[in-house]
Amino acid sequence: QVQLVESGGGLVQAGGSLRLSCAASVSRIGFNAIGWYRQAPGKQREVVAVSNSYGTITYADSVKGRFSITRDNTKNTVYLQMTSLRPEDTAVYYCNLPAWVRGTDYWGQGTQVTVSS
Repeated sequence: QVQLVESGGGLVQAGGSLRLSCAASVSRIGFNAIGWYRQAPGKQREVVAVSNSYGTITYADSVKGRFSITRDNTKNTVYLQMTSLRPEDTAVYYCNLPAWVRGTDYWGQGTQVTVSS
């Protein structure tokens, strides 16, 4: 049974940093495939960072150089380190196990990030 649980969201001022966590109950292949998405109010869910089957991570242009994914397999946790946050980064952030791993997408419940100007 796949389980993804996000945490670490909150309110931060512009220019600040946050680290989101995604505790994952998945296989090793799945663990290395977990990526991050976000959904701002009134907008569609969008990619923040995704990993392909070779382990290559692709970041959205809007977060490149500011956000990074790290993985701690001793804790079964994937992190999204976010720096130089901007008001436009305000969204609910979701970790995702992509469909190419188990035939369907799996999502966590999301964690709210609010960046004040």
